Amino acid sequence: MWIILVGLIAGVFAGLISPFTFPVFYARYLSIAVLAALDTAFGGLRSSLEGTYDNGIFITGFFTNALLAAGLVYLGDRVGVENLYLAGVAAMGIRMFNNLGIIRRALFTQWGLLRKKGTQAGAVGNSSKS
Repeated sequence: MWIILVGLIAGVFAGLISPFTFPVFYARYLSIAVLAALDTAFGGLRSSLEGTYDNGIFITGFFTNALLAAGLVYLGDRVGVENLYLAGVAAMGIRMFNNLGIIRRALFTQWGLLRKKGTQAGAVGNSSKS
């Protein structure tokens, strides 16, 4: 998991020092692409913490999210509804924050900062009264 954080920090740093800029026309495409990538990354991290990660699902989900998001922006440009991409922003934003909440709870549970449902404080083993 640490390699993910190191890669994220390195990518942000490289982006900040890079002199390359995108034309304003592509701003909506780029913003929805970054959101799709973050949504997929949080979904992959969530499934990894839950023990259900599958690389094929992750990769196809990444490209499906990116193509659908870019398609919404393109369709909105073609039919004259420039704010159509906001549907993708809302859907991916909701999923991203939902995944982030689940990741946070899973990490707190792993670190022992949060008890699982059904456990009581101070309960050690079975305490059945016969």
